[in-house]
Amino acid sequence: MRLVVFDVDGTLVDSQHLIVAAQEVAFAENGLPARNRREALSVVGLSLPQAFRRLVGEDGPIAELSESYKLAYNRLRLDPAHDEPLFPGMADLLAKLRAREDLLIGLATGKSRRGIERLIAQHGWTDWFATTQSADDAPSKPDPTMLQQAMAEAGCAPDATVMVGDTTFDIAMGVAAGATAVGVAWGYHPPEALYGAGAVTVVPSVAALEAQLLDGTEAHR
Repeated sequence: MRLVVFDVDGTLVDSQHLIVAAQEVAFAENGLPARNRREALSVVGLSLPQAFRRLVGEDGPIAELSESYKLAYNRLRLDPAHDEPLFPGMADLLAKLRAREDLLIGLATGKSRRGIERLIAQHGWTDWFATTQSADDAPSKPDPTMLQQAMAEAGCAPDATVMVGDTTFDIAMGVAAGATAVGVAWGYHPPEALYGAGAVTVVPSVAALEAQLLDGTEAHR
């Protein structure tokens, strides 16, 4: 049995507009200038404290920014202007993978447990995933604990596990856990950074990802 674990933001879900908007509110509420879009998206995938630590430094108001962000995110997500659509083709790919008898799928994300449960309910994915790991369950990526827990829960060894993600945090976590790390090019970190973090390949499209996961066909750098 093989296990494919997906990151969420930037890999399955195009959440950039909501993330940037919630960060802008958090910075404003704490009397700080918002970071530019590139900086804001560079920390996607980390837990909130780790993300804000990178953005404002160890001496910044980490707890206050994290709390402001959570409240803003939950408020803004109700606005249709801040929709978080799945990337085209991802729903079909997950359905194909779920139908395979030789394969399990899972999630490992910097979202909260509540955020994962909301995502699963929204898309009708109840009972689709052998394991779901959140920021509430383990240290922030790139620490390998989240993925190690996923493999243990699914009963799959590292050499039978693939971590799919769009950031260096996802890739580094996969490498540290001994899994195969596959990057996607449509997310928030550039392909060269993903290769530098240890990705075996960076796929340019969902079709290429499907080929990589189902047929073992590697995209060319």
